[in-house]
Amino acid sequence: MAATIRDVARAAGVSPSTVSRALASSELVNPATRERVQQAADRLGYRPNRAARGLITGRTGNLGLIVPDLANPFFPSIVKGIQARARQLDYAVFLADSDEDAAAEPGLVRALAKQVDGMVLCSPRMTEADLLAVSAETTLVLVNRRVGALPALTLDNAGGMRQAIAHLQALQHVRVAWVGGPRDSWSNRERRRALRTATAAAGMELIDTGNFAPQYEGGVAAADLVVAAGVTAVIAYNDLMALGVLSRLRARGIAVPDQISVVGTDDIPLSGMANPALTTVALPKEAAGRQSVDLLMSVLHEGDDTAPARRELPTQLLVRDSTGVAPPAHP
Repeated sequence: MAATIRDVARAAGVSPSTVSRALASSELVNPATRERVQQAADRLGYRPNRAARGLITGRTGNLGLIVPDLANPFFPSIVKGIQARARQLDYAVFLADSDEDAAAEPGLVRALAKQVDGMVLCSPRMTEADLLAVSAETTLVLVNRRVGALPALTLDNAGGMRQAIAHLQALQHVRVAWVGGPRDSWSNRERRRALRTATAAAGMELIDTGNFAPQYEGGVAAADLVVAAGVTAVIAYNDLMALGVLSRLRARGIAVPDQISVVGTDDIPLSGMANPALTTVALPKEAAGRQSVDLLMSVLHEGDDTAPARRELPTQLLVRDSTGVAPPAHP
């Protein structure tokens, strides 16, 4: 038979109301009493009723999470980090997938807002105006996006692109193509801007092939433009696109990296299994998920979701087999 709040109260030598306060609003209870109650609850395997706790604290014990595309291997790692950290804090996570539809995101936020204490929006595609509007309806933390003073956890996109260009420069490449992702993606704009700055500083030429779907097929579609541009290296918005580029180059009989070097971004599991293994800018995905929950908790507990709260995690270039010395220039 499951333990009740009265069982915990009896074991800890306190009243049931003290147990409720100790487990739901711990700052209202003496630390020694709180510890005694927690030990009794753990020993008896007691889990507080979320609905009852919500009546006491005014909180649901739920967090919302919206991602653009769960089929993209980049996002499940972030989801895993968020769920793991939320579980440690005794929160449940409600997950929604916008299917890369920026227009759907505000509706998803509003649908979840009344069921959660706060939300994490991962790489949201909606406009800044829409983001600011929905931020008035629930507490938000953005991952991989910055808008105004909204709390945000970002990845060092600029640093990752600088590392990629420094690597290609050391391999004597002077003409590099960029295969861009969604036009309304903040990280796409940040990476493109960083590449322009880094290639200009290195005396290299950057060829922008345009924007493509952030999927394997997007990379396949971009590959012919890369070849037509006469470059010796290409950097893709993400690893899925880079793998699509690799596939199309192989189909055309173009050797990687002997003729063209390929660099991705994300370090999804498939990138290390490709042939050749993909050089990529690794992003700390699970860490981003965990820290986004910590950031959301800090905003919720401080009670001020308008205060600037920014964190940025470092990125790291992983050199594998898809990059090599630039081929000799044709006469």
